Amino acid sequence: MSLAYPHPLIAKEGWPFLAVAVAASAATGLLAGWWWSVPLWIASLFVLQFFRDPPREVPADPRAVVSPADGRVVVVGKARDPYRDCDALKISVFMNVFNVHSNRSPVDGLVGKVEYHAGSFFNAALDKASLENERNALLMTTRTGQEVTCVQVAGLIARRILCYVGAGADLVRGQRYGFIRFGSRVDLYLPLDAEPRAAIGDKVYAAETVLARLADRG
Repeated sequence: MSLAYPHPLIAKEGWPFLAVAVAASAATGLLAGWWWSVPLWIASLFVLQFFRDPPREVPADPRAVVSPADGRVVVVGKARDPYRDCDALKISVFMNVFNVHSNRSPVDGLVGKVEYHAGSFFNAALDKASLENERNALLMTTRTGQEVTCVQVAGLIARRILCYVGAGADLVRGQRYGFIRFGSRVDLYLPLDAEPRAAIGDKVYAAETVLARLADRG
């Protein structure tokens, strides 16, 4: 299953940065010489790769929980969901500056609540980042009534969490809902009876990689 997205190659968040980088590179080349502009063109290429947002194929399995972000799995295990105050299966994905930073919905579901918390900017690979860093949580309920919490967490370099949905939004798996600039993580809290399909250290891709499967509740 593929989802239509009007900016399938370069994320809309990146166009202003890319425009400034290219303009500065071209101006430096014209005014000071092209060799002097080489570092700026390299910076422009970095901006281009950071804000890339390629199209993705979403698994058809309705019980699949897809990765909300590109990156590396750093947590898989039982934990306390601090937003619902209940035990859950926690799966966390860490994004470095070379990953795609577009965030996707992990399940088909209704957003019941959005909670933003200001905080610090520790390295997002650390466990304490989940509770102490700036973060934004979507509290979702699937079509079968299962509760899923998806949390965008800012990191050491990331200073801007972007979320485009609010309470009442009806999302489908793989649908783009937000963006985090310059390295961070996303935490998932799933029902305890969900079956993990990812392990610590796995490299995952937003909307395509299945992190877990929800229990069949009809």
